Amino acid sequence: FTAPDDVGVEVADGSLTALLGPSGSGKSTLLRIIAGLETPDTGRVLIGDQDVTGVAPQQRGIGFVFQHYAAFKHLSVARNIAFGLEIRKRPKAEIKRRVQELLELVHLEHFGDRYPSQLSGGQRQRMALARALAISPRVLLLDEPLSALDAKVREQLRDEIRRIQQELGVTTVFVTHDQEEALSMADRVGVMRAGQLE
Repeated sequence: FTAPDDVGVEVADGSLTALLGPSGSGKSTLLRIIAGLETPDTGRVLIGDQDVTGVAPQQRGIGFVFQHYAAFKHLSVARNIAFGLEIRKRPKAEIKRRVQELLELVHLEHFGDRYPSQLSGGQRQRMALARALAISPRVLLLDEPLSALDAKVREQLRDEIRRIQQELGVTTVFVTHDQEEALSMADRVGVMRAGQLE
């Protein structure tokens, strides 16, 4: 797909692409434009051959993991993961099966009944990843998902995200200001500075 504001990005199907750059370089805004959370002044967003520029965020087939989890505190881990499927009115049996699959995928199979406040930071991010994957997105967007974690957890989760991305083959765009993170995880790295893709 292509992102606007004189920034053209093509991401290969099934790959993990990192957008690397300092705060304020436009990485997160670009991600939000791809997701449909921001509207570009010019240009188009393409997913495959489909122009989704005017398509509502929930109809783009995109999973989004934010920097600070964005968990529903009053819902259990399992219900947080199920949320996207519930609002799409999927059958209960399908939701239950999918949630169980995802809990196992992110190694939280014993935490489904807990609440986000009962999880560590790394576990909350794994829950957020499972929730983003629940709808089987065409594209997964990760906005600095590891920046709030300590170094050891960040390294473990980096490996987990890469494993899951490769296992599922989901096209992924990962925003980070951490060069080591970008180089260790991504198939391709785009360097951004002052709104431009260098």
